[in-house]
Amino acid sequence: MARTADKIESLIADDSGMADALAVVYDRTDAGSDRIAWADVNDELTSGQWGRLIEKDVLESVGDEFRLSDPDAVEAALDDEPTTTVTTTDVDTDVADVDADESSWTKWDKLAAVGAGGLFLGYSQTSVRNVVGGTVDVVLGPIDAVVPFYLVVLTVALLTGLFTTLLQANLMDMDKMSQYQERMKAIQEKRKEAKERGDDEALEQIRDEQMDAMGDQLGMFKEQFRPMVWTMFFTIPVFLWIYWMVLDGHVSTGEWTIVAPLIGEARWTSKILGPMQLWIVWYFLCSMSFTQLIRKSLNIQTTPT
Repeated sequence: MARTADKIESLIADDSGMADALAVVYDRTDAGSDRIAWADVNDELTSGQWGRLIEKDVLESVGDEFRLSDPDAVEAALDDEPTTTVTTTDVDTDVADVDADESSWTKWDKLAAVGAGGLFLGYSQTSVRNVVGGTVDVVLGPIDAVVPFYLVVLTVALLTGLFTTLLQANLMDMDKMSQYQERMKAIQEKRKEAKERGDDEALEQIRDEQMDAMGDQLGMFKEQFRPMVWTMFFTIPVFLWIYWMVLDGHVSTGEWTIVAPLIGEARWTSKILGPMQLWIVWYFLCSMSFTQLIRKSLNIQTTPT
């Protein structure tokens, strides 16, 4: 009875009209004691409803006619006496079903992605690095002429950290990200419950839901990557400027060495962590530290709840 009751509840949950169809079949079979044919109910049921009852084994074939496979389960369902535990995961899954098309990038996002890809060439192409470095130097060069180079790096790390945090807060839809995660969690919970009940039919339906939810995974990736594109578009030129200053010898002679925390006196090109030189480590440490401070101080959420 339990498995038939699950199927009946699933039918009614998917289509409330199935409750009326079941009531007609139940009455015309005299509470399940008589057999029934399509001609007996075609004035009240649609062919789709009749087919669904047969497909779900609520009606079983007896020669040319049919009978209710479990009249007690039908009676319990019509009397609103649930025979199985109904969880909230079904509702959660529907609520969290979001449209991945809403996550489509604008033409500006796509242009920023192309621009960021082009700027990446500066790491391997000297000509690109010289153009980008020389252009950014128009803005940062006057600052470097006034304050020490390590303070300039500290300042741009602060600005890029602030910019990155604000981009994530404004371009990433945290509510949508939460909906993606809630839907996947709800499907996993439904799958676990169906396994515990031994409901193979429910497991098959859940597998279909998981395939549909693959679009959500793409939507989540697009939501996460969108602010990253804009971050790279604006931070790569700054990083390339530092690269251009250090590796192409534009740092003043008296500023080639600094006393770095936990390291001591070292040159900008000294290898600190494996092949990573001091200027790279210094920039990333400053940027990550400032980013965390900015998020805490402005109470900016950059991860879904």
